[in-house]
Amino acid sequence: MILNEFFKKSKSTIVFIIFFSLIFIPIFIFLIKPKTKLPVYNPADVNPILVDDAVRHISKDHRIANFSLLDQNGDTITQENFKDKIYVADFFFTRCQTICPVMTVNMGDLQEYFKNDKDIKFISHSVTPIIDSVSVLRAYADKKGINDKKWHITTGDKMHIYELARKSYFAVLDEGDGGEQDFIHTEQFILVDKNRQIRGFYDGTDKEEMQRIIKDIEILKKEYDLN
Repeated sequence: MILNEFFKKSKSTIVFIIFFSLIFIPIFIFLIKPKTKLPVYNPADVNPILVDDAVRHISKDHRIANFSLLDQNGDTITQENFKDKIYVADFFFTRCQTICPVMTVNMGDLQEYFKNDKDIKFISHSVTPIIDSVSVLRAYADKKGINDKKWHITTGDKMHIYELARKSYFAVLDEGDGGEQDFIHTEQFILVDKNRQIRGFYDGTDKEEMQRIIKDIEILKKEYDLN
């Protein structure tokens, strides 16, 4: 009798343990496991002072607008050059002596890290396109070791570039119209996915932020692998 009673109690305990394991352990694992998916940033998700009034109300389906620019080879670069690619974008100018040299070095480090990864590309937009002609960009690219197949440094219509910065990438704090006196200067690196959606913002002058963007790109790649 005592032995039977013991087994009855043990059976109840085992059932409880199994039930507990099935319900609570998966919840615990979910709570502690590392981030496996990056957020998608829409205008409504970003600090309002970074977002142009015209798009501030948009809360879903924001994508980088179509663009047409010239790169260091004089080739026309559009969104089609980044089709089915993950890419990092920034804004710079070749005569900058403050944050741009550091940003270029850091972007170069990312280029080196992903040099054999065909899914990853880079684009830099000149904020002084009148000065940064194709020939100037070519000389800059040669000096900085830019790989033409991986990284496009671009020039073009100033208003077009500034509109991309303010309405597509949310890269700058100040307002403006892209006119002659308008000037933007930003350290932001922007991570864009294969659907032309923004998935992260990073300080392009910070080495630790480069480690974060590498980690986030790997997360983003796995996200596509799962689909």
